[in-house]
Amino acid sequence: MNGKNLFDFGPAFGYFFRKHDPNRKTNFNLKTMHFINKLSMAMFLVCLLVMLFRYVL
Repeated sequence: MNGKNLFDFGPAFGYFFRKHDPNRKTNFNLKTMHFINKLSMAMFLVCLLVMLFRYVL
């Protein structure tokens, strides 16, 4: 594993901005799981920015 792959955030951003696939069946549990995953990633990024902002100031 090299350092270039360590900071490859393409799949994470793709998870946030992908299109709805009409061929894939969804149910309430799957929708809830994806919502919780997106919410937790967004909260992590916000907290990371807050910590970085506090460290700089």
